[in-house]
Parts: sequence; C-alpha cells; structure tokens
Amino acid sequence: MIGWKRNLWVLWIGVFFTSASYSMVIPFLPIFLLQIHVHQHIELWAGLLFSAAFFAGAISAPFWGMLSDKYGRKPMIIRAGIFLFIIYTLTAFVTNPYELLILRIMQGLLTGFIPGAIALIGTNTPSNKVGYALSMISTASASGGVIGPLLGGGIAELVGNRLAFASAGFFVFISTLLVIFWVKEDNFTPNKKRGSVMNDIKIAWTNRPFIFVLFLTIITACSLMTIEPVLPLYIVKLGGSSDNASLLAGIVFSLPGIASVLFASYWGKLADKIGFHKVLVIGLFGGGIGTIAQIIFSHIWGFSIIRFVFGVFFCAVFPAINGLVVKATPESFRGRAFGLNQTANQIGGMIGPMIGGLVGGIFPVQSVFIVTGILLLIAMGIAYRKGRVPKRKIFAES
Repeated sequence: MIGWKRNLWVLWIGVFFTSASYSMVIPFLPIFLLQIHVHQHIELWAGLLFSAAFFAGAISAPFWGMLSDKYGRKPMIIRAGIFLFIIYTLTAFVTNPYELLILRIMQGLLTGFIPGAIALIGTNTPSNKVGYALSMISTASASGGVIGPLLGGGIAELVGNRLAFASAGFFVFISTLLVIFWVKEDNFTPNKKRGSVMNDIKIAWTNRPFIFVLFLTIITACSLMTIEPVLPLYIVKLGGSSDNASLLAGIVFSLPGIASVLFASYWGKLADKIGFHKVLVIGLFGGGIGTIAQIIFSHIWGFSIIRFVFGVFFCAVFPAINGLVVKATPESFRGRAFGLNQTANQIGGMIGPMIGGLVGGIFPVQSVFIVTGILLLIAMGIAYRKGRVPKRKIFAES
C-alpha cells in the first residue's frame, strides 16, 4: 500500500477510536458529578469542567505545534495519545470535583491527538489528494462522535461510569500503538531555529490568508457551539411528552454526524477538483440556511430532516478550513499553523456556549438558531468576499 494511504487508514482508525473515547465520557460528566456526591452547583461545575479543557487547549496548542515542526508530527500524536490514556484512566479513580477539574485542565494542556493527525495528513499526502484525505479524517471523527455516546452509555449501564472512563483510555492506548507501529512520517525537515510562541504569532500575522483562515475558524467554531446549550432540551420539547423523548433526542442529536459520515468524502473529492475555498463557501451557506430553517418546524420529524440536511452541508466546512491551512502555509510552518488553528478553534468553542446561553436565557430559544445561522452566513459572506486563498503563501520565518 502507498505510504500516504497507509497513514490515512491507520490514522482514520486512530481518530475514530479517539473521538469515540472522548464522546464516551464527556457527555456523562454531569452524571458522574452526582456519583461523586456533588449535589450543589452542579450546572456551575459542569460548565467549568467543559470550559477548562477548551481554555487550557487554547494556551498549549501553539506550543505543541512548534514542537511538531521541530521533532515531527508523529511524536506529537504519540505524546498526546499516551497522556490521554493516562488522564482517562486516572479519571476512573477521582473522588471529588477538584480532582476531575485538574484532569480536565491536563487534558486541554497535554493532548491533541486529532489535530496532530490532521497536521500529519496535511503534510504527508499528495497535494491533489489532500481534500479527500482530510475529509476522510473528518468522517472518522464524526463516526466516533456518533458511536461514542452509545458505547459509553452502554458500558456505564453495565459496569458503571468509572469503567467507562477506563475503557476510553484503553481505546486511546490501542490507537496510539497503531500510530507507533504503522504510521510513517515522510518528507519531514526539522525546523532547527529556536522557536517561541510569540514569534510564531508574529510570523503568522505576516501571512494574511492564514490569518483570514484563523478568523473563519473562530467564527465557525463559535457558531457550532452557540447552539449546544439549548439544542438537547429543544429536541426533547419538540418530541412532546412521549416516553422515548430522551432516546429520540439522542438520535436527532447525532444526525449531523451521520450526515458527515455519508457525505464528507464527497465534499473532499469536490474540493480537490474545484478548490477548498468554493467548498467552504457552499458549506457555510448551506449550514447557515439549514440552521435558521430548523425553527420553521414545530414537529420533531420535520426538524430531524432539516437537521440532517444541515449536517450534509456543514460537514464540508472544517475539512475545507484545514485544507486552506495547508494551502496557505509552507510545510516548515505547518505544525505551528495547525497549532494556532486549534487555538482559534478552542477560542470559538469557549465563546459559543456563552453567547448561546445568554441569548437563550433572554429571548425565545428559536432566537439562538437565528443567531447561529446569521453567524454562519456572515462567515460565508467574508469567505466569498475575500476570494480564493493562494495555493501556497511562503513567508519569512524570522
């Protein structure tokens, strides 16, 4: 098998298990708080646990990106996998929320398996296959996100949440072993210059196409997370008082992930033909209109159909953004570029839930869908106006 194809399939499996392990445990953290005898300020603790990893990840991502350009992307994936295995395993033994908070901060600071995999794929895949490869990694992440909650919920039901956390650690450990033995990083030239995060930010600032991509990442990640605080409750409300409302909510919640599994590879192949920029504009437009259209239906079935259609378009967005990172930066800066892009993603992930919670708390819940859709359409307008990012923007690293 050709080297880049072997890397793609091994990393697809690794990203799938890593994404599944994440979604096996993270959605169940509020329930786990009750099991460790937290009965006051549960919402506050849950919000703190979710946001802590985002904040820590935003700080550490550029540092790991700098090291990946110096030592390679494969060592960074292995490092992230080992730490994630340790953190999930230790989570199985926590006895109070403070220990859980420390582990969540460590998770943000020390991990980054999936961003590392994206960076390696972006630098070790032929340029005419980058779109396809990145979209395949996106399907791995989406597939894991769909399977993870079902797997985590089933394990927790059978043997408890603590063993579910330990099982998540085991899956990540297997993923890391696959990378160690089967992934080969070719065409890597170490960056021998003494680096610093501040200097990397200054270098990135001179690359306007790349800064434009970072800005789009913040807006898109923010819009995606804006709707998260209100979506589950809204789905249950549309489902009425039926006995299976919670199950229905889980199924509807997973529809965009299912759409991504089915359609992401199509968008990737299309991006290789017409360019990442055009695919990004189409994805943002469809995602924006699809989000606003979700308020039209007062019945769960119509809402479900539009939710799936939204997923069909939105699954094109992040692979296209990752492709633009590849096209807008030289290979010697690629690890740091993806590190900075991950920071932008984490910043958007922190801002989004706050906006969604604020809007949903003051106005009717439908207004959150409108705000989210408008954010995506604004991002689409900016992307369309800015035009195509050059295939390669080489800039001085000094």
